[in-house]
Amino acid sequence: MPQVTLYELVAGASSGSHLISFPTDTVPALAARPDCSHLIFAAKQRSLDKPLILMAATPEDLWPYVAGTPTELNIWQKMTQQYWPGALTLVLPASSRVPPQIHPRQPTTIGLRVPDRAIARTILAQTGPLATTSANRSGQPALQTMAAIAAAFPEVLTPLLADLVAIEGSSAPTLKESGVTLPSTIAKWSGVGWEILRQGSVRLKI
Repeated sequence: MPQVTLYELVAGASSGSHLISFPTDTVPALAARPDCSHLIFAAKQRSLDKPLILMAATPEDLWPYVAGTPTELNIWQKMTQQYWPGALTLVLPASSRVPPQIHPRQPTTIGLRVPDRAIARTILAQTGPLATTSANRSGQPALQTMAAIAAAFPEVLTPLLADLVAIEGSSAPTLKESGVTLPSTIAKWSGVGWEILRQGSVRLKI
């Protein structure tokens, strides 16, 4: 897997020509431009029944991708104010702006997350929201190191260690380390409340 500068990484993702991978506060992400989500499904050999997550640098970058009443939007924003940035994925009703490639079999909902990791948010601030998932073959455990990702996905671009240190400092985890071993917690809006689809590293108070 080629290690490239942040400029080259952002350019590759923004052009839609490359998959990229970067550390997050949970497991490393495999990411692509939302309308190029087919690249992720093909690389992971992933079933189209399994949707991807739209990840962004800020909540404001994600709200155009959801559709709800003012009351619902207020509830969702209160949840994000408490847990974002962080290891919580919210599954909400999708707006028409969401490319159907992200969730081919059920395009009416979209998973959203803002990661609590400076390198991830720096990249996402430049690319805009990206379709993401864990970096692994479908059905296999999430890969935890850049070396493992390189072996499984040699075509994927990753950031240089020097850029990570420049953004997060020398005391930050290296590119070979993920934030934690648990994935994000997933909560879906049911129309009247929240349903926990996956319990991860965030314990919700709902």
